[in-house]
Amino acid sequence: MSTVAVAKSSFGWVRDLVLTELGIVLDEGKDYLVESRLLPIVKREGLESIEALVLLLKTGRAPVALKRAVLDAMTTNETTFLRDTTPFEVLQTSVLPKLIEARRAKRKLRIWYAATSTGQEPYSVSMIINDHFPELLGWNLEQIGTDVSRHALDRAKAGRFSQLEVNRGLPAKLLIKHFKKEGQDWQLNDNIRKMIRLEEMNLNGAWPVITGTYDIVFIRNVLIYFDVPAKKKIMGRIYDLLAPDGFMFLGAAETTLNLDERFTRAEGGRGGCYKRAEPR
Repeated sequence: MSTVAVAKSSFGWVRDLVLTELGIVLDEGKDYLVESRLLPIVKREGLESIEALVLLLKTGRAPVALKRAVLDAMTTNETTFLRDTTPFEVLQTSVLPKLIEARRAKRKLRIWYAATSTGQEPYSVSMIINDHFPELLGWNLEQIGTDVSRHALDRAKAGRFSQLEVNRGLPAKLLIKHFKKEGQDWQLNDNIRKMIRLEEMNLNGAWPVITGTYDIVFIRNVLIYFDVPAKKKIMGRIYDLLAPDGFMFLGAAETTLNLDERFTRAEGGRGGCYKRAEPR
């Protein structure tokens, strides 16, 4: 099997496919990324090279599952428990207390995790809710996590993590309380795992499972991969579904500036937390 660099024409075709289908931008010079992520598929399919894989996809006769596997491979699923720490501190000390007070009469709270990956983010929040806001367990608490990667979602649904994964950001006390050691891995307890509904969804496409209004939206460390038109489109749709007093969390390197001026920083600008701006 060939291990030479990806041909420029093949890289261009994969780049266009990923941009069209997912809205994700592959910059020039990322041919090494295409090579490292697609070679396992080439090997599994018994093909000679990435060029052969691209040629098969171009014909339109390739199985739908093969195209899906290529797109899945080209998504980035980097995540950790309690990633960046500060957003979770803001959530625990300010955002959830405010929303609990505001929603106490209706006893309903909805949270959407727009890029769930393998589940560490929604499970981090669920552990916070379980340990610090147990009254929410008696509410109509709806948490939904979505991701374009079926493979990542399958791992999230299983709630099984390696020693390396739990070592990244998860305090020992939470590990002991909410996980069981099974062989070389750690299995998340069912009471936490079942707090999240996980669905496959492409942020660059239709949003069939995201309906109604949400009180909190986590869309952290994902918009950086999209082109500007896709970012603006996604941000506008989130504005429309976010409750007037709801909160949106972006990644530390992300901002709403030049994308949607209807958002404003919240909670003193800490933790990438935003709210809908007051009408002028």
